[in-house]
Amino acid sequence: MSTFKAPKGTYDLIPPRSAVYLAVREAIAAPLKNSGYGYVETPGFESVELFARGVGESTDIVTKEMYTLTTKGGDQLALRPEGTASVLRAALEANLHKAGNLPVKLWYSGSYYRYERPQAGRFRHFSQVGAEAIGAEDPALDAELIILADQAYRTLGLRNFRILLNSLGDGTCRPVYREALQSFLRDLDLDEDTRRRIEINPLRVLDDKRDAVQKQLVGAPMLRDHLCDACKAYHEQVRELLTAAGVVFEDDEKLVRGLDYYTRTTFEFVHDGLGSQSAVGGGGRYDGLSEMIGGPALPSVGWALGVDRTVLALESEGVELDIPAATSVYAVPLGDGARRVLFGVVTELRKAGVATDFSYGGKGLKGAMKNANRSGARYTIVAGERDLAEGVVQLKDMESGEQEPVALAGLVTELRARLS
Repeated sequence: MSTFKAPKGTYDLIPPRSAVYLAVREAIAAPLKNSGYGYVETPGFESVELFARGVGESTDIVTKEMYTLTTKGGDQLALRPEGTASVLRAALEANLHKAGNLPVKLWYSGSYYRYERPQAGRFRHFSQVGAEAIGAEDPALDAELIILADQAYRTLGLRNFRILLNSLGDGTCRPVYREALQSFLRDLDLDEDTRRRIEINPLRVLDDKRDAVQKQLVGAPMLRDHLCDACKAYHEQVRELLTAAGVVFEDDEKLVRGLDYYTRTTFEFVHDGLGSQSAVGGGGRYDGLSEMIGGPALPSVGWALGVDRTVLALESEGVELDIPAATSVYAVPLGDGARRVLFGVVTELRKAGVATDFSYGGKGLKGAMKNANRSGARYTIVAGERDLAEGVVQLKDMESGEQEPVALAGLVTELRARLS
């Protein structure tokens, strides 16, 4: 047994479970690819300051959860705890917003890192697929992204999730609400860390999951009562577009999410089968983030969906994805001459687009056929010296058990036809 193990709070993806994760990633990405979103990939680490400015210095992510390091040259770097700030930084650095086609629509997939107490559904290394629409203020974009996420989940067969929706207002109306909320919170019995948060970003106190805090928040002023007319109209348009598209959502006046950059539309996908870690994804509009990290004014909206938690949600509903076998054809040679010939056949089948594997290691027929069965292959090719002398191989249908000779010269064409 190996001396080394995966670090605490992390996991390895290995077959066959890794195929489920790949299928989930592909299902989430599919509607994005079909809606004008191009793929972007950013480094696994960025400047600490990027996240401090964008995510927020008062957030748990920045103050408690980031993995940070100092390079030999003295640079302060952090493993990326989330994707939006990195993607926006990349778009600004490449001047994508100057190409004249706004919004810039991007999607991404990758690993993220947060130092948290590991538990079911919460890891220190986790996987997300995300999407960002950069450079346009339009309720149709907000609705589009929510609809695409809803579509992805339903394509996977997920049903028992809910969409929570709220508006956080903007630079006009939120400061008024902020003062009202601060006045309310200052009178509560809260710990010192939470009291500091009141002065930096009081909305995040509403996101505190502790029962002792939530009980004291009864009667807190609600943002909906302080929204300006423009924000009310914007939010109503988002709601109307979602309703027209048949997307069911719940208005949640306490939904604020844990990042400082959100404005106006904010939303969360939750699944009640996951216990305390019920959020499977979420996002919202972040109209001021570009300016926070040194760019021009670029109103934007986006989301990230957790691959890990989506897999757990599927498992909680008993949904089994229809994942095709990794191997369609398995070749079993009997003898050195057959080994050379069948290895060439395997190469030709692979070139023709047929997923094919080979019996390596000189196993006998019985052992090789066991491997063929384990591979999930639909057909097995078996050939010995006598078969090859006659110009045929034995083709076995692994579902029916039927076996028949097939001409070696036409084998690739025959298998492609049977598998199409």
